[in-house]
Amino acid sequence: MVADPNTIMLQALSELFERDRRFSLVATSKTAEGFLESCLRVPVDIGIVDWTIPQLGAERLLGILRDRPDAPRIIVYSASGDPDVPRRAMAAGAAAFLARDAPEQQLLDVAASVAAGRMVFPFMDVRSLKRDPRDSLTEREKTLLAALAKGRTNTELAAELDISINTVKFHLRNLYEKLGLNNRSQAIAFFYANAGA
Repeated sequence: MVADPNTIMLQALSELFERDRRFSLVATSKTAEGFLESCLRVPVDIGIVDWTIPQLGAERLLGILRDRPDAPRIIVYSASGDPDVPRRAMAAGAAAFLARDAPEQQLLDVAASVAAGRMVFPFMDVRSLKRDPRDSLTEREKTLLAALAKGRTNTELAAELDISINTVKFHLRNLYEKLGLNNRSQAIAFFYANAGA
């Protein structure tokens, strides 16, 4: 299945895959939602998806598909020169990434590789894929997180660390933001969920 918001590109990709006997084009879509609907109706083994597919975008689409046992393997392509896009596609669950301006034969070869169970990505530093969010915390923020897990109040934290309550609040705001949390309860839950990691 092919998904691209541009009608001309969608037609070109459709014709490309229809000409190659290794593939059988089962559907096309101009939106991520249309792609999802088609996947529910028709078995799809491989999807070719533009990174900027509306409305959801490929990253969100991959996140939704990742939870489905019968999800197609997705090849993401992008016109963006952003070196972070292939990493984000891989982290979201894509099977391959290809630049939009790659030669036609390269796209067909990548699709054949993905059909054979391989992943195809340009070289990237994969160490950042599973970065622990705690690595972004300062030592003070790590100390605050551990103290929060012990049930300390802001007043107790200020006294224990010899800082003002406003400084405690400042550090807590930063800690919540870096960890993607909203409040003290979530921070405590995060601490205990990651205590063994």
